[in-house]
Amino acid sequence: MRILIIEDNRELAISVKKGLEREKFLVDLAFSGVEGEEKAYVNTYDVVLLDLNLPDKDGLSILHFLRESEVDLPIIITTARDEIEERAKGLDFGADDYLVKPFELLELVARIRAVIRRFHGRTSPNIKIGQLMIDPVKRLASYNDIEIYLKPKEFDILLCIAQKHPAVISTEEIAEHVYDENFDPFSSVLRVHLARLKKQLVQTSNKELLKTIRGKGYQLCE
Repeated sequence: MRILIIEDNRELAISVKKGLEREKFLVDLAFSGVEGEEKAYVNTYDVVLLDLNLPDKDGLSILHFLRESEVDLPIIITTARDEIEERAKGLDFGADDYLVKPFELLELVARIRAVIRRFHGRTSPNIKIGQLMIDPVKRLASYNDIEIYLKPKEFDILLCIAQKHPAVISTEEIAEHVYDENFDPFSSVLRVHLARLKKQLVQTSNKELLKTIRGKGYQLCE
């Protein structure tokens, strides 16, 4: 899952980035409001962590712009402002959650996972598609209670496709969710990961769980 942190405190932003990367998130950074607004508008993220107190453009203005532009993604406000009015204003502007600094990484990770679940219309942390079970917290996948052995990036791809089930998801959309902004779109890395993922799913289930839809992308089948 890909996260954007919009935070002008470089030390804090880098520290949070390292913590989230240990939890297997992909993290992009923006140290100004203008840069963050552009990245959130142009790129595809699973969650944006948005500081309100930015020097060049207020976080509430960025939040308002993204919602008015119909950028549909979860946004968590992270700020030192703990006044009730500021919290209410952020939620009224379209924020999905609010976290007051300083916060613990453990709580931040839990809130990120919670807003992603709500965004995809789920109440349970696990995703179940037929006999296929995916646990995003433990980063485990199984079919009929038999574990599917996947490398980290293969799990990320499976999770990305499963979150969109039953929709077909394109290779471009997969790449935007499972690689950071330094990913080379012309490389063969994604094709290699997809091929091994499909192979592992077949070996465990004896079924073609992940189908290639010609000209469109990939779809998980029950």
